[in-house]
Amino acid sequence: MTTPPDVLDAADPLADFRDRFLIDDDVVAYLDGNSLGRLPKATADRLSTFVTREWGGRLIRGWSEGWVELPVTVGDELAAALLGAAPGQTVIADSTSVNIYKLLHAAASVRPGRTELVIDATSFPTDRYLVESVATARGLTVRWIQPDLVDNVTPELLAGALSDETAAVLLGHVDYRSATLLDLPLLTSQTHDAGAVIIWDLCHSAGAVPIALDDNGVDFAVGCTYKYLNAGPGAPAFLYVAERHLDAVTQPIAGWWSAADMFAMAETYEASPTIARMLSGTPPVGGIIAVQEGVRLIAEVGIDAIRAKSVALTTYLIERLDEAGLEVVTPRDADHRGGHVIVRHPRAREITLELIGRGVIPDYREPDFIRLGLSPLSTSYGEVDAGVRALIDVAGAAG
Repeated sequence: MTTPPDVLDAADPLADFRDRFLIDDDVVAYLDGNSLGRLPKATADRLSTFVTREWGGRLIRGWSEGWVELPVTVGDELAAALLGAAPGQTVIADSTSVNIYKLLHAAASVRPGRTELVIDATSFPTDRYLVESVATARGLTVRWIQPDLVDNVTPELLAGALSDETAAVLLGHVDYRSATLLDLPLLTSQTHDAGAVIIWDLCHSAGAVPIALDDNGVDFAVGCTYKYLNAGPGAPAFLYVAERHLDAVTQPIAGWWSAADMFAMAETYEASPTIARMLSGTPPVGGIIAVQEGVRLIAEVGIDAIRAKSVALTTYLIERLDEAGLEVVTPRDADHRGGHVIVRHPRAREITLELIGRGVIPDYREPDFIRLGLSPLSTSYGEVDAGVRALIDVAGAAG
């Protein structure tokens, strides 16, 4: 039998951080933190101050009092706390989709003459759609990897897709369905050996898994901030360009914020020599402030401590699901698992809707997956226990 949840919560070194979040009494168990994180109380306070004192009080003077620098300043803070990246390589900007679009063009621009983009056929839809779109626009070919759900993209599968024609590879660090954690160092090295560059989608790993972009020679990366960073719905994303590529990359949305001198209003465009060249239009200041608060909370705890709690939570959940006889399609080896767990059930959609009606909030993914996302800073073992009990009850009733 698994250890009782109250015992685990009492021994949890991060248990007190749950009090830093707004917890709705109507929610029995929130098991969707990997889709939208809970609201940190500090973020609510900071945004209130921003609205009344900065926007309301300082008006346009706010731009010269720090707003202009926010995309890079907060990008550097995020890079240090989450990405293992030195300053000057990360910005907060746009959405994940827009940033993937930018990075695909940027990656192709540093490998001119090569004709193929590589992606796995089960990647998140946005990633797949954008690879096809950019390939069409640039006259490139898409080479598809066909991975197993749990094993996902292995070195053997990637090797079969790489060639002298590969310009860039786009991979998700943690699979959005199975939670499989890919081998970032090995797959990055393998891509480089083929003369190509790699883009990592960190949406389901940033804030839950330690990432060492610089140490592993990653070329480009992108991720969202509304999951484990708790920055709120529609919060701006981040993108990373390794310093060695900054002089060479070009991106397709050359707005005035990416210019060498944005206030010169020059007749001709000259890209900024810094990571600011990856910006486009006016940054969403309120959204970036919310990102900053999420990053500061993670930095206070430390990503290694967060990862340890994530592994413990998912291990506990898998043990409970196994005891109940439910089918788990997530890696059992924690070294190959991200921060969520997938249950497969033929009536998954019906079960998910019933759980939501009971105040237990998971996520449903086609075709038959119930996704249980555990956010280490705001999810308790007691909450997981309540969710599992409800799931067992509903799944039993669903047959």
